[in-house]
Amino acid sequence: METMITPKINWEKRTNELEKIFSGRAVEFDTNGLFVFENYADLKENRYFSIMIPEELGGGGQSYEQVCNILKNIAHHCASTALSLSMHQHLVAATVWKYKNKGESGPMLRKVANDQLVLVSTGARDWLDSNGNMKRTEGGYLLTAKKYFASQSVVGDIAVTSAPYEDIEKGWQVLHFSVPLNSKGVTILDDWDVLGMRATGSQTIDFENVFIPDSAIALARPRTGYHSVWDLVIGVAMPLIMSVYVGIAEKAMEIAITLGKKYPRNQMHLPYIIGKMNNSLISAQTQWKAMVAKVEDFNFKPSGSNTLEMLSLKSNVAEACIHTVSQAMDAIGGQSFYKKNILERLFRDVQGARYHPLPEWDQYQFTGERLLNK
Repeated sequence: METMITPKINWEKRTNELEKIFSGRAVEFDTNGLFVFENYADLKENRYFSIMIPEELGGGGQSYEQVCNILKNIAHHCASTALSLSMHQHLVAATVWKYKNKGESGPMLRKVANDQLVLVSTGARDWLDSNGNMKRTEGGYLLTAKKYFASQSVVGDIAVTSAPYEDIEKGWQVLHFSVPLNSKGVTILDDWDVLGMRATGSQTIDFENVFIPDSAIALARPRTGYHSVWDLVIGVAMPLIMSVYVGIAEKAMEIAITLGKKYPRNQMHLPYIIGKMNNSLISAQTQWKAMVAKVEDFNFKPSGSNTLEMLSLKSNVAEACIHTVSQAMDAIGGQSFYKKNILERLFRDVQGARYHPLPEWDQYQFTGERLLNK
């Protein structure tokens, strides 16, 4: 496949230009619960779906840290756009790691860059056991499953997913594979009607007897127990996803300080709230930066210990971001309850931080069990 040559782009300048456009559209997308179609068209035109792919494969060649910062900055203006894009980027990141460390997946990355394909993950809901059903058929399998919380599925090209299969000899396994979303038997349901992140297009993907060829199976693992594949996925996914929530928290504090200076009713205790909010934000930023640094721009070695630390940091960052936005609302009082105040949307959007792998109580149990069994 011929590699498309990507022109040199000043990504910081280009992102700043797009952010202003995204900011103007954010209210309408949130109010109507519509996917950010126009924003995605702009991102595709400007080749953001290959921004992290190495230049020799036709991508933008930007570092992992740079992409995390871009997602954080987009979240200042439209968190739904940033979160949707992060879901694509974390799948690209895992593939870039394989390319740089194992010499694999170059053709796939080249195709994403050339065609600006949108990759959709279903991993959050699947986790260890996965869900659905795979039946053996000639040349492959028939997949029947419903995959929930599939962000940007309304514009997705390829779903990266998994499903359980009972092998006669090996017992229950989980098969990992990719499937084009225009395949026969694939339906995107119109069921994303939620509290926050309302414009992410995280509809359910309904697979009904979808043919998955043997050649598409990338991994077969035991259904019970933990598998090292997650050490790579968690290692690259969590910093990118949490970049979005740190961006939300930063925007909330900016609004609280700007409005707080003009709002007389809370002046007596405003300094205390702002000081406490600053502590929460610094906690979020510092631990998020630690997450990003651990990836070492794709030079890290996936391991169980790295995964435990990354998941713990994720819980801490999520909590600190939620606290920051809540304290921002405290700072300016009842006016933050109005939908016309951006804080109201940020408060709803930041709640999503709880539900990315692993949710708080699941993370405590997962981490505690492994520490006790060392």
